[in-house]
Amino acid sequence: MKMFWIGMVALALVACDGTPSIESVESLVANPERLKELRALCKADHAKVGDAQCNAVAEATRQRFMGGGTPYTPSAQPPAASAASDGAPSPAKDGALAP
Repeated sequence: MKMFWIGMVALALVACDGTPSIESVESLVANPERLKELRALCKADHAKVGDAQCNAVAEATRQRFMGGGTPYTPSAQPPAASAASDGAPSPAKDGALAP
């Protein structure tokens, strides 16, 4: 009889896991109405919705806004800038523009 109750308690704990399912970024990108709803929920009560879901909402929002393409990656070296080569007039010594 004791084993029966231990089994029932274990079954109850597994059934009442309480971990909410997280909607994926892809499903939120495909469903803008649900994304809008979850964004409002995250804004109103972030703790209740949870970090994982709100992070997925933020990523889906970013992907919808920026597009799902390749992220921006700056070049390793910045372009060389030269005041003489840009065609802008250089100031004279007295502050006036040189002809």
